[in-house]
Amino acid sequence: MRGQLDWMIAQFYRGDPNTLEATVRNILRTAVYQLRFTDRIPAFAVLNEAVGIAKSLQPAVAGLVNAVLRTTLRQKDALEWPSLTDDAAGAIAILHSHPLWLVRRLIAQFGPEETVAICSADNAMAPLALRVNSLKAARPDAVAALAAEGIAAEATALSPDGLRLTSPGAALRESAAYKGGLVRIQDEASQLVARLVAPKPGERILDLCAGAGGKTLHLAALMNNRGLITALDLHEDRLRMLREEAKRLGVTIVETRAGDAAEPHVSFSGTFDRVLLDAPCSGLGTLRRNPEIRWRITAGDLKKCMETQRRLLANAAECVRPGGRLVYSVCTVTPEENELVVADLLKNRPEFSRVAPPAGEIDAALFDAAGDLRTFPHRHGADGFFAAVLTRKGT
Repeated sequence: MRGQLDWMIAQFYRGDPNTLEATVRNILRTAVYQLRFTDRIPAFAVLNEAVGIAKSLQPAVAGLVNAVLRTTLRQKDALEWPSLTDDAAGAIAILHSHPLWLVRRLIAQFGPEETVAICSADNAMAPLALRVNSLKAARPDAVAALAAEGIAAEATALSPDGLRLTSPGAALRESAAYKGGLVRIQDEASQLVARLVAPKPGERILDLCAGAGGKTLHLAALMNNRGLITALDLHEDRLRMLREEAKRLGVTIVETRAGDAAEPHVSFSGTFDRVLLDAPCSGLGTLRRNPEIRWRITAGDLKKCMETQRRLLANAAECVRPGGRLVYSVCTVTPEENELVVADLLKNRPEFSRVAPPAGEIDAALFDAAGDLRTFPHRHGADGFFAAVLTRKGT
């Protein structure tokens, strides 16, 4: 919506709207939205309120705000919106409120038609997905427990552990099913990552950027709560949340450590059966959940993300024992953060190679020709994820 609003303001403001201070732009955005896209607030009330706010915050611009909004009111229905035929990237950026640099990249990668579908999906409301905690319930049992409290859910198509709510979930956190640890809120694509790690009971696992532990706790469930998972994260507050969630879900095999995954950990060297690196990234696969990211991230940030991810993956590789497995995942769709990071590791560490996608558990259609997992909101109804599965030679 912001792209449309800024374009409209540009039509009615005799100058470059980017030169306006943020406060003025936000006043105009709010008022133009109300004038163009709502019908519950009378136009005179919108104008009076916007001008009043301008007077209270920056009196000198009150006249400008009044002039732009009166012009908007007179001409808003006569606007000719940009045409995809004339300038596909510019039109998509405006009509679907995405930054132009990102739209151009998407067109280069997917073509204009699919870019429209991607941007439309980014602007849609994301479904509420849950992971069933197999330590406490099977999927049918969780569905029944939720239904008993008036919360309707159905099995997800992609994740064998997932549920998707089909009724409003406002009361979910207050339900006995949730408080009792039968389910955890987690996107369907995110649930696939632990399945790719494929941990076995009794193994020693490292989650190198554990965060609040969504994937960590899923790994524990797949291990039947037997073995040891070391969860490392830079932020102690996230690890505290992980420990609290572990108690709710009945997980007892996770040890948490505060530390920087970008720094070598000598004590971890070659000691873990499986290592998961769910790396920090641009988050461009989660725009429907985090719409502000599109305006915060720039093209230059992708290179910075890539450099960090390369360091992290190199450190993660050091922690894998010979014969062990390494999974790299990110919730984004950019080649710099996806296959190019993996290619860099494979170039520098020839003892690592890709593992063929697992048969049966995950739909083979979700893997590309190289064997990497890729999901997209517009194709799969799940967040945009990339994951590569590698193994280290040796025994």
